Amino acid sequence: MKNLALSAPIALSCGIAFLLLGACTSSMRGRLPMAEDFGQNRDSRAVKVWTLENDGVRVRVSDHGATLVSFECKDRDGKMGDVVLGFDSVVGYESKDNQYFGCTTGRIANRIDGASFVVNGKVYELQANDGRNQLHGGVERSLDKVLWRLVGRGADEAGPWVEFSYRSPDGEEGYPGNVDFFVRYQLHDGGALEIRSRAATDQPTPIALTNHAYWNLAGAGNGSILDHRLRIPASSYTPTDDTMIPTGDIATVAGTALDFRTETRIGDRIASLESTPTRGYDHNYVVPGGGKTVIEVARLYSPESGRELIVEADDVGLQFYSGNFLRGQLGKDGQHYQKNGGLCLEPQAFPNSVNEPNFASIQLQPDEEYTQRIIYQVRVRG
Repeated sequence: MKNLALSAPIALSCGIAFLLLGACTSSMRGRLPMAEDFGQNRDSRAVKVWTLENDGVRVRVSDHGATLVSFECKDRDGKMGDVVLGFDSVVGYESKDNQYFGCTTGRIANRIDGASFVVNGKVYELQANDGRNQLHGGVERSLDKVLWRLVGRGADEAGPWVEFSYRSPDGEEGYPGNVDFFVRYQLHDGGALEIRSRAATDQPTPIALTNHAYWNLAGAGNGSILDHRLRIPASSYTPTDDTMIPTGDIATVAGTALDFRTETRIGDRIASLESTPTRGYDHNYVVPGGGKTVIEVARLYSPESGRELIVEADDVGLQFYSGNFLRGQLGKDGQHYQKNGGLCLEPQAFPNSVNEPNFASIQLQPDEEYTQRIIYQVRVRG
């Protein structure tokens, strides 16, 4: 296993001690993230939420699912507002109303054809939770549903941060290998939130993570996102079958409702997709040059609020989901989340990469380290 947390629980504890020491001795800048109670989960374990503040932006993250709970920032009039969907306590995140709001998604994000895959000639059968397929890592112990462990917290020269870890044991949700996951949230100067994920395994196993935040730049619960304007610089996408599994082909977005190479109102062409299996936008874009370095993968603008979201990442794909299955559930501060009341821009590997030979492999070896970086920055556009 790659030496992230080493292979034994004692070594994991040593890694935590090292990072905590780093938090204490680093050059402090900004307010140290503080924890608040977030309720008890169904296992009667205490759940916490940490607040990060920097340059007029306030972010809250929870150890339940290593989840982004809120992102508060100013609009063009200087008024603060929360622009991501979520719940007031862990009770909401454990309910059927939670559609992966803000969570760390995995072990494999998105869909796996037939809820199975093969590693080194062995077939691994998973639980299906999306028709015949598996979606977002499983049913009971996917990464969004477990309680992560605080590794450390600090406020260094780059801004305040918290880091969580979770050891997923061999066989959990049917996946091979003991895997140590780490997710670090850091709020940089300028209000840019960086999410840095890492993983190491003791057996060959597939890994593909993302963050599943739902954004509404007019304010969470404030109507739909159909008037938002979106730019995705990708010129191609991965077509899917009727169960939303990629066919293995790469197709151009030109001449389709998926073409956002120039900034376009989301609601302008969504009607042409509502009678399809996706019921709107739920498509994977091929990031030009993705996977090599952090680049801009999407830009979202709300004419109502003046807020603009810039998404940067170092992954090969970007899933754009327009909140087609939101159903009016009650979220934070008494707000209801209507259909299309939020959207997701999820940097990730291509869906079903574990089974599709035409896509880049997502198999992680014991001597390798999985890494991913996502940066979300909201600013006011003049």
